[in-house]
Amino acid sequence: MKLRLILFILGIGLLFSCNRKTEYEKVKQRELESGKIQEDIFLGLKFGMPRKEFFAACWEMNKEGVLMQGAHALMVQYKAEFPSGKMANMFFYPKFEEGKLFYMPVEFQYRDWFPTNPEFSSENLVMDVVAYFEGLYGEGFFKVEDSSGAFAMVKVDGNRLVRVHIKSLSAVSVDILDLRVRDIKDIDS
Repeated sequence: MKLRLILFILGIGLLFSCNRKTEYEKVKQRELESGKIQEDIFLGLKFGMPRKEFFAACWEMNKEGVLMQGAHALMVQYKAEFPSGKMANMFFYPKFEEGKLFYMPVEFQYRDWFPTNPEFSSENLVMDVVAYFEGLYGEGFFKVEDSSGAFAMVKVDGNRLVRVHIKSLSAVSVDILDLRVRDIKDIDS
């Protein structure tokens, strides 16, 4: 009798512990179920844009002096100005699925970064990058931490996921992903 009671209590506990979702998972599910479709990324670039159209758009912006080729793994460079007035180099280059843009990895670095200047730390850069994207997409970023204490600022708006996190002492990475195509865990692995 006692054994059955103990097994029943353990079973109920296991059931409830398995159904616990993180805030991120709840927001992601709610936003995906909302049916909202967000195509805009930045600079007129959009999810679903064919590869050829992406290159043509970048070529035009390059001719206008808006974009340039960066000496970086993410090959396109844009000079961004944050709402704080600080300037940053923004590097990006998308990934395509079946010839269509679905993921945009981005990296930001303050143009005036220097290791001993705390004003240009990566912690401040995260907040500037979040403010920059709030200007594009609206408010709604929230903090997500992992077990090691590392954190990311995240916004899910319909199908569009934006994740901002510290990459190094001088750089912040941003992942902009169309969740209709892949989940972020599929990108990270």
